[in-house]
Amino acid sequence: MNLEQAKEKLEKNGQMHVLKYYDELDDAQKQALLTQIEETDFEILKNAKNLGKGSERGKFAPLAATQLSEIEKRRDEFTKAGVEAIKAGKVAACLLAGGMGTRLGSDDPKGMYNIGLTKDVFIFQRIIENLLDVVKATDTWIHLFIMTSEKNHEKTVEFLTEKNFFGYKADKVTFFKQDMAPASDYDGKVYMEEKGRMSTSPNGNAGWFSSMLKAGLDETLHAEGIEWINIFAVDNVLQRICDPCFVGATILAGAEVGSKVVKKNAPNESVGVMCLEDGKPSIVEYYELSQEMMDAKDEAGDPAYNYGVILNYLFNEPALERIARKELPLHVVEKKIPYIDENGEPVKPEKPNGCKFEQLVLDMIHELDSCLPFEVVREHEFAPIKNKTGVDSVESARELCKKNGIEL
Repeated sequence: MNLEQAKEKLEKNGQMHVLKYYDELDDAQKQALLTQIEETDFEILKNAKNLGKGSERGKFAPLAATQLSEIEKRRDEFTKAGVEAIKAGKVAACLLAGGMGTRLGSDDPKGMYNIGLTKDVFIFQRIIENLLDVVKATDTWIHLFIMTSEKNHEKTVEFLTEKNFFGYKADKVTFFKQDMAPASDYDGKVYMEEKGRMSTSPNGNAGWFSSMLKAGLDETLHAEGIEWINIFAVDNVLQRICDPCFVGATILAGAEVGSKVVKKNAPNESVGVMCLEDGKPSIVEYYELSQEMMDAKDEAGDPAYNYGVILNYLFNEPALERIARKELPLHVVEKKIPYIDENGEPVKPEKPNGCKFEQLVLDMIHELDSCLPFEVVREHEFAPIKNKTGVDSVESARELCKKNGIEL
């Protein structure tokens, strides 16, 4: 894209301020800004007016989970089916690792954070070691896709390469970048992060598959005969990935997606809950649960909306391609967005000052006809690191790692 084409695109979208400092930039900065303008979808900024409106939700109903008692009864059956699928090369893993460790006080990618006490134990290391357990048990290398973002890609690749992927086979690891979305003020005017760069943020946790397609990785999936992709977040250091029992249970249930869930520790715990929405699988956020839903009971007398999601899903690949042909809802989220002011000075806001635009996994799931919620033991598989101290923190994750015999 040349300067004239950039001007035409910006004028059409009411974003001419993006070129305010263009003449002050060096050649490399100019080219980078023109490339960013070319790749940016400014149309989504019109959705700033939808902040706070939220999309209308349908009618919720409970969705029964496959509970621990049933899993234990059928563990051998489930595991056999899962091992067969893994050995046949039908299962891949996808780590969603586009975030930074800002809330942990780090300027590095979140996965580089060291939770060790007497030795180095990195978040990336814990996750890869968990996947290696399955590799050893099945004697099969599983293709690991790692989604980074433009903010952390180089550091992530450099770190994992330097650490020799913590023992994982390098030719079984593929990196790709998540698509970014522009961030704007409340009127839909894109913020400038620097004089030669617009402010952007990752396009939400549903952006992973469209980003894979954009990177041309559908060719890899088809060439390798991959039929199932286990996606998971970077912050849970205990999660089991491509767990054969989970894989087999999902396949034998004939479900298009499996979701690992944990029993809620309180009716109002801040986790999304698997449910049906207008008869199709979905996730109801904790703040959307009415008192009536919290009080509802199942046939056994247990809470009907009792299983929280932990962002560990097993998607059927052909179903993903079907979803990719549809337009998922866009969520407008209020956030604190650093920017440069009228004088080109950096500003770090102390309160929300604008909008970010995201697509969410819950909307992908709602496009499917069937989902298997699969219960796991919270203490063995759920140690999220969202904060430095307190609930869901480095501290709580360390304690859970110790309980599971993991040396830190």
